[in-house]
Amino acid sequence: MTVTNSKWLDAEVRYDSGVYHKHQMVTVRAQGATVWDETGRSYIDCVAGYGVANIGHSHPDVVRAIKDQAEKLIVMPQTLPNDKRAEFLQELVGVLPSGLDRVFLCNSGTEAMEAAKKFAITATGRKKFISMKRGFAGRSLGALAFTWESKYREPFGEAVDNKNVSFVTYGNIEELKAAITDEVAAVIIEPVQGEGGVRPASLEFIQAARQFTQDKGALLILDEIQTGFCRTGKMFATEHFGVTPDGMTLAKAMAGGVPIGAFAMTGAVADRMPAGGHGTTFGGNPLSMAAGVAAIRAMKRENMAEQAREKGAYFMEKLRAIESPKVREVRGMGLMIGMELKEKSAPYITALEHDEGVLALAATPLVIRFLPPITISKEQIDQVVAAVEKVLRTVNPREVPSTEVQESKQTE
Repeated sequence: MTVTNSKWLDAEVRYDSGVYHKHQMVTVRAQGATVWDETGRSYIDCVAGYGVANIGHSHPDVVRAIKDQAEKLIVMPQTLPNDKRAEFLQELVGVLPSGLDRVFLCNSGTEAMEAAKKFAITATGRKKFISMKRGFAGRSLGALAFTWESKYREPFGEAVDNKNVSFVTYGNIEELKAAITDEVAAVIIEPVQGEGGVRPASLEFIQAARQFTQDKGALLILDEIQTGFCRTGKMFATEHFGVTPDGMTLAKAMAGGVPIGAFAMTGAVADRMPAGGHGTTFGGNPLSMAAGVAAIRAMKRENMAEQAREKGAYFMEKLRAIESPKVREVRGMGLMIGMELKEKSAPYITALEHDEGVLALAATPLVIRFLPPITISKEQIDQVVAAVEKVLRTVNPREVPSTEVQESKQTE
């Protein structure tokens, strides 16, 4: 369904930078796992702001916390201590793996990755890094060095300094072992690769990475920007593997939809960064902190990790039951799910939105990615599965206009 004569769509397309593919609808409201456009049409949201709205859109506790805090204090730099910031840090450290009790606060996942890079260098005195093939670490020049796909790096040439980054095959233990030398500062791994096709790591790979980094004096940094905060059926995906990394990058769902980011680390890592070695203007602002306190408490109180585990298992079971020659595999962890097709997924994602009122994502050209709010109901999951089955059966990819296909620009 296409919005016609929309002044808001016209204005956004007219003045936006042009780096984003724009869907032909204007969202105006959302609650839980449902989004409404300006015409009043509802959609089941399996995008959740690229995995941000884990606790559901406009969770009442977060809304209330934002309203209350906005009347008191919105911004305050971290050189000036703040009650809500202190409360948030206590709440966050209380759910982090034991030993990760120091936190650098920022505003996004990319900023968290930039911080991790600098803390790893100062903690080890080394400058080489290992990242994963198919991995995605962000779009800033520093984070791009850890991002595998060349399409993200090539437009910026040598400005992306990845001479000190080696990429190894995700899951290949021997290749990883050979790559970790005495010059490596850190190994960076997504417990589940999101942009890379929703690929969970094996238990053996993550545990081997922990052992190899310890043996060589390198850091293990887990990128939990998308997997953190109940998405995979645990508060953090690292809990599935029984390891504690030296650091974790965090963002997305941490504040219920308000921009936030963090690099959580051990004291040994934090203490090597000189005072003033890194900083941020908006990071740790009281408004985000209040939202974060409310969001984490809601996750615990409403058992959202267990909800994600149960609903994710149900969702994948239903998707795997679809009989279609177009489907290669359904995989995932919790409510982070990918359906890999034998052909490009974009026409089916477009049809899900336009014809069935379901919002979904691409992850590589072949994968339909589902990242719904954890508050999604089983009835809504059933509706999504029915919609997927229908578009797989009825859509002719050649009939979908190329301008409607979401590919590389529909990413995190």
